[in-house]
Amino acid sequence: MAAAGAPAEEVEVAKHLFDPNILTLGFARRFATYKRPNLLLHDRQRLLGLLANKQRPVQLIIAGKAHPADEAGQALIREWTNFIRRPDVRPHAIFLSDYDMLLTEHLVQGVDVWINTPRRPWEACGTSGMKVLVNGGINLSELDGWWAEAYTPEIGWALGDGQEHGDDPAWDAVEAGALYDLLEHDVIPEFYARDEQDIPTAWVARMRNSMASLTPRFSADRAVREYTERHYLPGAANYCERAADKGDVGRKMVDWLRMLETEWPAVRFGSSKVETSAGQHVFEVEVHLHKLDPDAARVELYADGVDGGDPVRQEMERVGPATGTSYMYRARVIAARPASDYTARVIPKLNGVAIPLEAARIVWQR
Repeated sequence: MAAAGAPAEEVEVAKHLFDPNILTLGFARRFATYKRPNLLLHDRQRLLGLLANKQRPVQLIIAGKAHPADEAGQALIREWTNFIRRPDVRPHAIFLSDYDMLLTEHLVQGVDVWINTPRRPWEACGTSGMKVLVNGGINLSELDGWWAEAYTPEIGWALGDGQEHGDDPAWDAVEAGALYDLLEHDVIPEFYARDEQDIPTAWVARMRNSMASLTPRFSADRAVREYTERHYLPGAANYCERAADKGDVGRKMVDWLRMLETEWPAVRFGSSKVETSAGQHVFEVEVHLHKLDPDAARVELYADGVDGGDPVRQEMERVGPATGTSYMYRARVIAARPASDYTARVIPKLNGVAIPLEAARIVWQR
């Protein structure tokens, strides 16, 4: 306000605008339409009713910025600033400009609840929600990004059903109502439910659960450790293996890749059949490998995962002698799913080679 030329008395009042004993909600991030920063504004009067409740008041801190070319994001900021400038709202909410890492550092230390309302599935991660953890802040977030992995009922609050609904305005209205309900019936009452020592015991328990269970999992320490253990060290070991004996393994890999360039286009499927009995599907497929060494290819039975689970990838066994350049392959699977869910495919195979990263080839049965 001082930088904007506000009178000294208004600047002084702003210094004491908020009360540290009142429940403080924070929302701060880049203003983009998919982040739905105006979801809280869907019903302005209901929001004001929550903020201005004399028995259980709430104060709201909003911060963010939009890309210079993002006119829609800038419009969202104007919505908030116009709302906050209302005399009846001004004592309860503030928009902080010049959003940057320093401002965020103060916010994640100061708020009680960190709100995030992206449109699923567009949240890449949501690291700001992780930063409040070590400071005792609690998350109220859409089930997207990291919160879809982290959420359990005893550590915070979840918005949405974990499904994707596109940009349907009707669903936005449903989630806005759910957000108000969460605040009104769960978040605010728990914060103000105090024991004889004026301690919000349920809130403190949730805060402790959040810090204890989430801080070790969602931290830079964990990220660096897992990248090191899962990627950097195995990558260094693979390099040493390929570089040994003046790069002998590396040369063999290059020769294999060149062989694939020449022989892979001729790989194709021939006849196939499937029989179902005794609770099993038995698949048999014929694969024409032309001049490709059978050990240089993996034939597998594939099916998409169910309800977000991992896909089925069962290697098929080569059976019987070759017929010219053709080979028969067989696989059995439990008949819990229709046989039509499964498809045979051929992918390259060589020990020590990352497929499909280093050999992105595949032939599907048609």
